[in-house]
Parts: sequence; C-alpha cells; structure tokens
Amino acid sequence: MALPDHVCPYGLKARHLLKRRGYDVADHLLTTRAAVDAFKADHGVTTTPQVFFAGQRVGGHDDLRRWLGLAVRDPKALTYRPVIALFAMAAAMAMALSMAVMGSPFTVHAAEWFVGIAMCFLAYLKLRDVESFATMFLNYDLLAQRWVPYGVVYAWAEGAAGVLMLSGLWPWVGATIALFIGGIGAVSVIKAVYIDKRELKCACVSGDSNVPLGFVSLSENLMMIAMAFWMLATG
Repeated sequence: MALPDHVCPYGLKARHLLKRRGYDVADHLLTTRAAVDAFKADHGVTTTPQVFFAGQRVGGHDDLRRWLGLAVRDPKALTYRPVIALFAMAAAMAMALSMAVMGSPFTVHAAEWFVGIAMCFLAYLKLRDVESFATMFLNYDLLAQRWVPYGVVYAWAEGAAGVLMLSGLWPWVGATIALFIGGIGAVSVIKAVYIDKRELKCACVSGDSNVPLGFVSLSENLMMIAMAFWMLATG
C-alpha cells in the first residue's frame, strides 16, 4: 500500500526481507484507497501487504517471517530488552564523560555517573506517562498501596536523586531520597516476587512495559541503596 498520505511500513519490511534472502520481488503497489479495498475483497484479506510465492499466497509480514523460518515478535511477551538498552546507554554515556573529563573511561566517577544517568533515564520513562506508571506501581509497591499519590512522588523523587548524584550537590539530600525509595522498593519487590510468588510486570521502565518484575527491578532498588551509602560515605 503506497497511498499519497501513507506508505505501508510492513510492505517495505517484507520486501526487504525477501531481497535480503535473494528473492526476485515483483512489487505491486496499491496507490489508491479503491485499489486497496478491491485487493482485500478479491483475496479475502483484511491487511496489506500480502506476499505470494509461485502463485500461492504466503500472507502478510508476520506470515512471511514464519515462512522464512524467522521469529515473530509477540508485543505482549515479557522482555528485558528495554532495561538492557537503558543500562547499556547509561554505561556508555558515563564512560564517555569519564574519558572526556578524567582521561579514562574506567574511574570511580564513571560508576557514580552511571548510576545517576540510569536513574534519570528511568525517571524520564516513568514521567512520560506518570499516571500509567503509578497505576502499574500499585500492583506491588507497599507504600503506594497505602498512599496512592506515592507512585507519582516516586517518579519525581528518582529523577531528583539522579540529578543530585550527577551534580554532587547536597549529597545528604540525594542519598536520603535514594535510600528511602530504594529501600521501600526492594522490600516491595522481595515480598511480591520471592515471598508471594506473584508474576507481575515491572513498572520500573514505564507504565506500559513488558519487563517482568524480579531481578531487574530489585537490582534497580539495590543500586540506589548502594549509591546512597556511597554518597553518605564520600559526601
């Protein structure tokens, strides 16, 4: 489908897959809404693109991936990918800053900046849709279940602690915030996952994430606690 105001992205992806596998592709563009509707009616389908091989219909983009023996992403499947990407980028940024300022990517400052940057990233993702995050947070956080506004407070507090860690200002304030929210968070995760054995999605990345609650969310809270003690010891 290649309409004046819309080009089907899955059509482009399907064509790319086929060409990458060495197939010759005869690309039949549907350039008007009438042509799209007629095509769907003729073949009894509801979506485009539709791939045909040797006269037989393979199907749409996901069907093509299966036909080629490739995995099809399930949007509802649990995944650690967002967290891995976030921490990897935070680590890369911290090492880059350390290299620029200290002359080496492997310094104590790099470790401190990594925690601060990661916390700011995590806070930003929560604050994009803070109501959705706060609602998801209610599933397991013990303080939020007693005082509902804490979900919103948590997102802002995490961001504030991250900024204070990066700036080096008021270490007692940043450490106190991190220790408070990290401590409650760690206890909440331990109770929900390791004691109650509940299978929940983590609100740590955002309110609509598919990251499973468990090791990653516990690590986030323990990281804040460790950083808080470090700030108190060195501040």
